[in-house]
Amino acid sequence: MLLLFVALAVFVAWSWLSYPAVGHWLYDLSMALEAKLYRLHKIEVPIAEMSVSTWQGGPYEASSSILMLHGYSAEKNLWLRFARHFVGHYRVIIPDLAGHGETGFKAGGGYDIAVQAKRMIQLLDVCGVEKVHVIGNSMGGYIAAWLAANYPDRIASVALIDPAGVTAPEPSDMERHLARGHNPFLINSREEFRRFYAMTMATPPWVPGLVLDAMAQRYEQQRDELEEIFRDFRASPPMEPQLPNIKCPALLLWGRKDRLIDVSSVPVWSKGIVNLRVDVWDGVGHMPMVEQPSNTARLYRDFLSTGAR
Repeated sequence: MLLLFVALAVFVAWSWLSYPAVGHWLYDLSMALEAKLYRLHKIEVPIAEMSVSTWQGGPYEASSSILMLHGYSAEKNLWLRFARHFVGHYRVIIPDLAGHGETGFKAGGGYDIAVQAKRMIQLLDVCGVEKVHVIGNSMGGYIAAWLAANYPDRIASVALIDPAGVTAPEPSDMERHLARGHNPFLINSREEFRRFYAMTMATPPWVPGLVLDAMAQRYEQQRDELEEIFRDFRASPPMEPQLPNIKCPALLLWGRKDRLIDVSSVPVWSKGIVNLRVDVWDGVGHMPMVEQPSNTARLYRDFLSTGAR
């Protein structure tokens, strides 16, 4: 009986002390298994100043390639369930942007939109991709729009999912937080992370609680890094003056329940980009490709086959 009690006490103590570690392990394992299932491979790509961690898949010799860019504080794994719909016919490249995921952070390394876009051009050069279809969400949409406006010879089409980069006529919940001096992305506790996570999607996929707590721990550990990245990203030149320079076929998708960037941004993008297809979805938040990956992929596939030729 004593041995059983001791064993139980040891198990409880181990579970308590390793709780976030188990969540990290479970998350990383599930992402690796999904990537394998979807025929995506982790490849480190060296560019001028760093090594960029990527998921890559699809036929290397494919005539068309897709570059998928995540948002601020996110990582390449967010695209997995969306990307699986394209690896059969396109070469797919999904990077962790500098300072995110498994691509390293360097203090003072420069995280403004122009620098991040330049890194993506370097990434394409090393991967041997001359021209690419680019799709981006949030900050990744900002970078995608910047690429389309400033590197037109490298961009075949651009798809923007709830992108940052213009001033919304109506403030979002996040903007109201920022106006009060509180940045929801800078996390100090599990409770803060749960409130922030609820802002990101209207209908998020189910995630075990211990994985959410592991994600919260990562945000807490990277708080100072995220603060620097946010400062650089928010100080970047606005897209409004550059929107007329986007001449390639363009798609804009927005979730009407986006609490991070208000849907009132849509007319600003529509006014600036001539060749723009617009879809606004009810009941969806800031990340349609996570909330509704199959529907988002269907919309994008239709865009690529009809509007982006």
